[in-house]
Amino acid sequence: MGIFERYLSLWVSLSIIAGVILGNFFPAVFALVASWEYAHVNLLIAVLIWLMIYPMMIQVDFAAVKDVGKKPKGLILTLIVNWVIKPFTMAALGWLFFHFIFADFVNPETANEYIAGMILLGVAPCTAMVFVWSQLTKGDPNYTLVQVSVNDIIMIFAFAPITAFLLGITDITVPWETLVLSVVLYVVLPLLAGYLTRRFMHNKISGFVDTLKPLSVIGLLATVLLLFGFQAETILAKPQSIVMIAIPLIIQSYSIFFIAYFAARYLRLNHSVAAPAALIGTSNFFELAVAVAISLFGLHSGAALATVVGVLVEVPVMLSLVKFANNTRDWFPQSNDA
Repeated sequence: MGIFERYLSLWVSLSIIAGVILGNFFPAVFALVASWEYAHVNLLIAVLIWLMIYPMMIQVDFAAVKDVGKKPKGLILTLIVNWVIKPFTMAALGWLFFHFIFADFVNPETANEYIAGMILLGVAPCTAMVFVWSQLTKGDPNYTLVQVSVNDIIMIFAFAPITAFLLGITDITVPWETLVLSVVLYVVLPLLAGYLTRRFMHNKISGFVDTLKPLSVIGLLATVLLLFGFQAETILAKPQSIVMIAIPLIIQSYSIFFIAYFAARYLRLNHSVAAPAALIGTSNFFELAVAVAISLFGLHSGAALATVVGVLVEVPVMLSLVKFANNTRDWFPQSNDA
């Protein structure tokens, strides 16, 4: 591992601090960058995430993708965690914390908005960043691609009904432009670029991927810096609210990961399948969640704030889980019928 990968947690911490400081002192600059968006998808963030994902997409072997269906346990586990468990545990935690534990600190209307934002995060499994987490755990790129793609297809049909059910409202408006554009930017285009690269470079792929790794990490750090810079004023203006929202989100993240991870161990899945399966359920499609929160409740609502806090806690939490997954690699068999 290079210096970037070896001390990744340190670089991310420094990026978080730098983002908050720069965002506080130069808010106009970050406001300008934040305005570079289409359908609630920030174009610069999209480029940086694309840079992170591209090296993994090069490693996707289309000849092997078709064989994933012969090893369905990892895929089934991902789907159960994402669509049967995660949305409902997120709603339950939101209800527990903001109607009981933190009830004396938040008015009922704001509490309901916080819960709504948490639900939106819970119903939106990750599309983009999970490729980064998978790569950091040496996940199977072919299997990860299938896991993400199947989740994206289900999300098109299931996001609105589940969200409407948990929020208790029926007129959920799904920002289809955000959903479709995100899938195209974070899955289709890098996959196409990876396929073309693999086709034309043949046996030189490994060296090329190694060359790209520093750029991939730089893309991650730049994304973290920008995300925290965008929200610097909110972080400093509402620290108590952010902490209250972060606590149940962190509990949810670790709980979902360990449920999936230990289920994968019970099923004797290979680590290269088990780690991404657990990380997909833990990570969130925050672009979609933020967009829906803004469209339903408004830019300055508690729901929008909750989805933003989801963005803020995700990177540190996911890095800690990546480290745990890497440290427990020997818990899993090296080959199986996943």
